[in-house]
Amino acid sequence: MLGGCATFEDFLDTMRGDRPARAVPLAERPVEHPILANHFVLESPEQSVIGMPQIVYPRADDTLSDLARSYGLGYDELIAANPTVDPWLPGPSTPVLLPTQYVLPDVPRKGVVLNIASKRLFYYPEVPEGQAQVVKTYPIGIGRVGWETPLGATKVVSKARDPHWYVPASVRREHVEQGNPLPAVVPPGPDNPLGSHVLKLDMPGYLIHGTNQPYGVGMRVSHGCVRLYPENIELLYELVEIGETVTIINEPFLIGELDGQVYFEGHQPLEDDALSAEERITSLFARYKERSEAGLTKRDKDHVRAIASVGRGVPARIAVHDSDEVFARARLVHNIVTTDPEAPTLIEVREMIDAAVREGELEAEPM
Repeated sequence: MLGGCATFEDFLDTMRGDRPARAVPLAERPVEHPILANHFVLESPEQSVIGMPQIVYPRADDTLSDLARSYGLGYDELIAANPTVDPWLPGPSTPVLLPTQYVLPDVPRKGVVLNIASKRLFYYPEVPEGQAQVVKTYPIGIGRVGWETPLGATKVVSKARDPHWYVPASVRREHVEQGNPLPAVVPPGPDNPLGSHVLKLDMPGYLIHGTNQPYGVGMRVSHGCVRLYPENIELLYELVEIGETVTIINEPFLIGELDGQVYFEGHQPLEDDALSAEERITSLFARYKERSEAGLTKRDKDHVRAIASVGRGVPARIAVHDSDEVFARARLVHNIVTTDPEAPTLIEVREMIDAAVREGELEAEPM
């Protein structure tokens, strides 16, 4: 029945619709506005995947670090999604995949959730009863090896603008050994690594804060605290109240659902992770089976393991066994990198327009 090189598995793929439609070449796709980087509305309580992948062409002098900050991403996650791209000079002819789709962590959707494996923060503000749930997400820098960000449940116990940094003795000793001694107290200002805003946690010595070195956001660079871009900590600071819950997890592998499709997001486990990748995946399959009658087939599990082994951090549809699946559905967007750090990005302009529409000051543009 099946001629040429076709196999029975190929036939089943066709019957199940496991192959995506032919991808439209990038040259033939419209160039669209980027999606909002940080703010998402959940259409239903069952939705556990937000955003969509995007593709952008760099300008001649753009680095991946420039693109990461402009599109609400951390450096490591953009590198992982584009392993063959030169991070310092990708070049204007190179399409860069923006991993701006996320599987929500499988924990209660309340307060602040930090997933150190994906180096992302998720914040679920309270909304009036009957309104759709909202989630805001930001890239974070976390503790490097030997200075791990602790896991567990905690809360915000205080907040401060323009904080002083009371340097821990252990950090001062490290800097002395490196020939770069620090004072006991660093005052507010451009040399303060805490940046301009701080949320203190009910874990002695640990903070969520800004930074004077934004290129480190999305990497393992801190002494255990959690860093955000300056513009993101300013937003979060205004939203999060004292007493807000904070849940810190380490989940490199996540399964979620959107519009009836099952997605898997896999990151490279942290090098000092106590559990093996296989232990984590086996646990993930078991948890998914508890909430899904069908669970996953052996073939789908093998596909998940293959995606996990690459660790690109981009949600992929489990049922579509095609390496170009993400690129095929990615949105081609305008380059919004700006050389003026004070100038609003296109995303910020769109947020201001959306706010004006909500207030009735502007009419919504046709979609």
